[in-house]
Amino acid sequence: MACSIVQFCYFQDLQAARDFLFPHLREETPCGAVRRDPSKSNWEDDGWGAWEETDPQEPEEEGNTCKTQKTSWLQDCVLSLSPTNDLMVIARGQKAVFLVPKWKYSDKGKEEMQFAVGWSGSLNVEEGEHVTSALCIPLASQKRSSTGRPDWTCIVVGFTSGYVRFYTENGVLLLAQLLNEDPVLQLKCRTYEIPRHPGVTEQNEELSILYPGAIVTIDGFSLFQSLRACRNQVAKAAASGNENIQPPPLAYKKWGLQDIDTIIDHASIGIMTLSPFDQMKTASNIGGFNAAIKNSPPAMSQYITVGSNPFTGFFYALEGSTQPLLSHVALAVASKLTSALFNAASGWLGWKSKHEEEAVQKQKPKVEPATPLAVRFGLPDSRRHGESICLSPCNTLAAVTDDFGRVILLDVARGIAIRMWKGYRDAQIGWIQIVEDLHERVPEKADFSPFGNTQGPSRVAQFLVIYAPRRGILEVWSTQQGPRVGAFNVGKHCRLLYPGYKIMGLNNVTSQSWQPQTYQICLVDPVSGSVKTVNVPFHLALSDKKCERAKDMHLVKKLAVLLKTRPPNLDLVETQIKELILDIKYPATKKQALESILASERLPFSCLRNITQTLMDTLKNQELESVDEGLLQFCANKLKLLHLYESVCQLNSLDFHSDAPFSDNDLAVLLRLDDKELLKLQALLEKYKEEKTRTATVRFSDDKDGVLPVKTFLEYLEYEKDVINIKKISEEEYVALGSFFFWKCLHGESSTEDMCHTLESAGLSPQLLLSLLLSVWLSKEKDILDKPQSVCCLHTMLSLLSKMKVAIDETWDSQSVSPWWQQMRTACIQSENNGAALLSAHVGHSVAAQISNSMTEKKFSQTVLGADSEALTDSWEALSLDTEYWKLLLKQLEDCLILQTLLHSKANSSTSKVSSLQAEPLPRLSVKKLLEGGKGGIADSVAKWIFKQDFSPELLKLANKEGDAENPDEPKEGINRGLLEVSEMDMNLGAIPDLLHLAYKQFPCSLELDVLHAHCCWEYVVQWNKDPEEARFFVRSIEHLKHILNAHVQNGIALMMWNTFLVKRFSAATYLMDKVGKSPKDRLCRRDVGMSDTAVTSFLGSCLDLLQTLMEVEEADVSRDEMQAPVLDTEDAWLTVEGPTSIVELALEQKHIHYPLVEHHSVLCSILYAVMRFSLKAVKPLSLFDSKGKNAFFKDLTSIQLLPSGEMDPNFISVRQQFLLKVVSAAVQAQHSVVKDRESSEEAATTPFGKDQDWPVLAVDLAHHLQVSEDVVRRHYVGELYNYGADHLGEEASLQVHDKEVLASQLLVLTGQRLAHALLHTQTRGGMELLARLPPTLCTWLKAMNPQDLQNTEVPIATTAKLVNKVIELLPENHGQYSLALHLIEAVEAVSIPSL
Repeated sequence: MACSIVQFCYFQDLQAARDFLFPHLREETPCGAVRRDPSKSNWEDDGWGAWEETDPQEPEEEGNTCKTQKTSWLQDCVLSLSPTNDLMVIARGQKAVFLVPKWKYSDKGKEEMQFAVGWSGSLNVEEGEHVTSALCIPLASQKRSSTGRPDWTCIVVGFTSGYVRFYTENGVLLLAQLLNEDPVLQLKCRTYEIPRHPGVTEQNEELSILYPGAIVTIDGFSLFQSLRACRNQVAKAAASGNENIQPPPLAYKKWGLQDIDTIIDHASIGIMTLSPFDQMKTASNIGGFNAAIKNSPPAMSQYITVGSNPFTGFFYALEGSTQPLLSHVALAVASKLTSALFNAASGWLGWKSKHEEEAVQKQKPKVEPATPLAVRFGLPDSRRHGESICLSPCNTLAAVTDDFGRVILLDVARGIAIRMWKGYRDAQIGWIQIVEDLHERVPEKADFSPFGNTQGPSRVAQFLVIYAPRRGILEVWSTQQGPRVGAFNVGKHCRLLYPGYKIMGLNNVTSQSWQPQTYQICLVDPVSGSVKTVNVPFHLALSDKKCERAKDMHLVKKLAVLLKTRPPNLDLVETQIKELILDIKYPATKKQALESILASERLPFSCLRNITQTLMDTLKNQELESVDEGLLQFCANKLKLLHLYESVCQLNSLDFHSDAPFSDNDLAVLLRLDDKELLKLQALLEKYKEEKTRTATVRFSDDKDGVLPVKTFLEYLEYEKDVINIKKISEEEYVALGSFFFWKCLHGESSTEDMCHTLESAGLSPQLLLSLLLSVWLSKEKDILDKPQSVCCLHTMLSLLSKMKVAIDETWDSQSVSPWWQQMRTACIQSENNGAALLSAHVGHSVAAQISNSMTEKKFSQTVLGADSEALTDSWEALSLDTEYWKLLLKQLEDCLILQTLLHSKANSSTSKVSSLQAEPLPRLSVKKLLEGGKGGIADSVAKWIFKQDFSPELLKLANKEGDAENPDEPKEGINRGLLEVSEMDMNLGAIPDLLHLAYKQFPCSLELDVLHAHCCWEYVVQWNKDPEEARFFVRSIEHLKHILNAHVQNGIALMMWNTFLVKRFSAATYLMDKVGKSPKDRLCRRDVGMSDTAVTSFLGSCLDLLQTLMEVEEADVSRDEMQAPVLDTEDAWLTVEGPTSIVELALEQKHIHYPLVEHHSVLCSILYAVMRFSLKAVKPLSLFDSKGKNAFFKDLTSIQLLPSGEMDPNFISVRQQFLLKVVSAAVQAQHSVVKDRESSEEAATTPFGKDQDWPVLAVDLAHHLQVSEDVVRRHYVGELYNYGADHLGEEASLQVHDKEVLASQLLVLTGQRLAHALLHTQTRGGMELLARLPPTLCTWLKAMNPQDLQNTEVPIATTAKLVNKVIELLPENHGQYSLALHLIEAVEAVSIPSL
């Protein structure tokens, strides 16, 4: 409880304010330091590190000038902080920065207050004027529902021109006043304070303005009303621009100070009344011994100035001697009527446009003359010049600094200096007033003063705070003649702020209900970017003789040092600690000392117990009146906890082993299960344990289970009214406490009966013990599953706890739910360790049945006296509501265990490519999570697991069929063969198919195949949306979509996928490709579509698959109408599920699609896919459609849109035909080009597009939709095949061409090109001789051919001969080129003969 300095606020970016106020510092680079990046706005960034390198303690040298300038800039600024800490002003010259606090999270995640720049700009209106002083005055709210915070804060700024201007927090000028033409030296404010004593004069609120030769005081009430009116007027003018209301005039007094050379600072003491003696003394000094005095002493306003000749001057102005001056208020409002307000010569002036400003400057307002006020007396010291004065909060003392480095304490009432401090050059001063806390008082028998008991008035202490920047030290002194009570090293560049006022606008009524959070003093540190305040305890003001608290604090510090040392002799240390704690007088300090002793890690248990016992005995031996009951109760409670700790430790240390053998038969009887049920339970737990150990992380054996330090034990528990409660602690700490009590018992290494008896007698409730026991059991799953006999220990423990007095209510009826068992079931439901939860539920069910049976048997035996009661055996179970709840819970836990086992399982995959999304671990399941996950929660969790494993949809179908394979009618070989076909990836599935089949069997409704495929489909597309580069996720999603058998579900899921994830990217890709007119590059794709160019290609292919699936569903409309929507059932154990609507339910709510619109989008998607797949150029996809077609794109697929119909414009058809022919050419080129073919054969496995489309068939299909002749596309395809030398494919494709004659003409030209290449371009001698023998017409025709159009010139002549024969077959005899074809047959035969 010593003096402390506390950081309560930080600066978000103080450097930005500095750079604005000091532009030259921004342009210069610090000497030897790296300049801070201006883009970093957080004050905690590295830039501050560079600042901290400047040691504030170093003496200034020439080399450090640059660094000093960077850090001492705040000393050259005008600084003001609102006492409510809601606004700070930093001003220099003509500029100012307003900073407002905001709650933000620091880098450590802790919420803290940071000052951020709220407004910055220039405040000057007249040319050449500068800011000299500023105040932030918070104004009280007039609303009754106010929370105690100010309504708003007004910024008052004084200028060298003599103007005083008032601003809002946003820098909006409210009003301005010219009260004197000299520069404003200082602004000070006084707000209302409730008088501490009845005789103290009540002080009015005021704003005082100091000029070189005058003081102006503005009445606080008048100022408050004017500021509110002006602010309201500004708001109205901003809204309407033409409204004006004249606010009330200001009342002020202006005193001309005489008989003093220079004034630097002032303090307005307020109204004072002289005592009769002082009144007579003053009258005698002024008028002699014959002077007459009035019966009532006159009230006077006192002012103190500091400067020179006199060094300190005291002025007294009689109240009522002059009438207050009234000033007309002119509003600074940007409206049309503003200029009319500035015509009043004595009015307030505001900001205007430049032309208006010039006119007003020429006609300065009339300045009222000051009322002369002579100095009554002073402290004359011709060589001493005062620099500042700071009035104490109770207006009795004032501290003055001078140019000699002194701080002088003045008695305001007597006008004398009562104390002086030396060696404080350039000091900054402030005050702290502390009110005594009545609860900390200690009643003393011999003290009969009003301050000797807890009912008397609170005392007030005042401390003077001095900041010496030259030494970088902040000191706190007790006044008037007290010692230094605190000192802190704070650096040399800080600013100490002491406002000396609170909130304006309160009075003696409203101030009583307000508890505003105001600070008294603060220190702004620009180096660390923080704002600090000083906390001073009241007891530091007490004199040393009577300050028992100071002595106590000294003993506490001595105790703290003793606890930190490593003692060689514990007995000696124990004795010293006992002496120290017994010497402490104050009960609160004694309690604090005992708490620090009990929190020590170095003292053993015996020491803690002995010390607490000694203190307890000492307190009991004292007289009852002088003993603090709170301390006595605290010691008693801690002692009881220590005795409990000792008892538990002794029980845990005993060598206890139960020798009873434990068999499966015993376990079956214990859990009330038959052999078949027990085997099933053991098999489930074995599978669960096996799969869990495969995925479990490395866990080091913890030898400290069941061990808890006494310090931690005392921190966790508290004793209250003979009952032990557990404090709010974390889950890990809760388990540690439970392990300390029960771990040894669960292992059979400690007596369960003794432990339960000890804990019950200590005051721990059975409900608390049950909660601790279950937390240990459920968290130590691995150890429990490895040691089955622990189930027996749990059964015993649970039975003992259940038999405690307040465990199960005696009035409990079998038809109502017992809170005791409900508590246990709730813990099992919430647990994510399903194996341990299932075992504990079996144990709980067994114990509950045993107790229920015994209670029923007791009631039955009482009812039927003498009846044969042998029928009630252990195997018989009394029917109760709790029993039904237990059975339901066991079924739910069994289901959850099977599901969790499945999700733990993992295939051994040899594929190395695993996405980071797939590597994320799955969350663990609990019954509670499944109950809150909605109807689709179970399928959703399995879908997430399938996504992580990336299983094929076929595997899900095969696992479902395994149940049918168990029938003898169907052979197993087919299933196994199918499983082999499914595993495209080289993976060892292990037990996964069996586990999957078991899950299907357990959840026949929730994991129905269509439901599971729907959830898988959705999971894959959601994950793809997170990372669109993983195109395989989208492909897999479409695969699952195609496996959905129910048309209603398939249609709904596809539609939801399109609307949620696809249509936005699809439209972005369309507009991008239409804009660039070709397949866009990677950078553009990433910018507009959010994925790479290869991913866009795959995306469009998958979109086409999705749209085609939608159309296939719609085409099968008849079958879909016959097919009923699926009934989404839920298993009996899971009927109470609540939560989000399942995906399948949402899918069934979707409307039917509008088939033509889907077909329309499918055409566009095919076009886009072709452009990207073959990197086509000079293609604008949207130019292939008319305005109707364009408008219909990207609309809701269930809506009916106006689509193109009738005959299309020939120009559109021509463009479309060119595009389709380009696609066909590109497709054939990609398929049959020699180079491409070789590359594709090598890289077929790594093609990024997955399974490619049959492009020629797709082109013909597109031709049908785009009103292009299909035969033209087919003929072009045949021609391209022959062009690439794929004559066998061309011959096959030619069968589908209808116009054979046109095809023959095209092929005839191709034959001519081949022959021309063979004869004319090979330039062989035989070829030239052959050419000479050919008919002239044929030679001329061949020479006209251009073989360069051929893509494959290496075609054998025999193949060409077949082509010529094909042409002859197709051409009619009356065709004009028939004779040419006959000549070609002869030429080809002639060419082929030499080759033979």
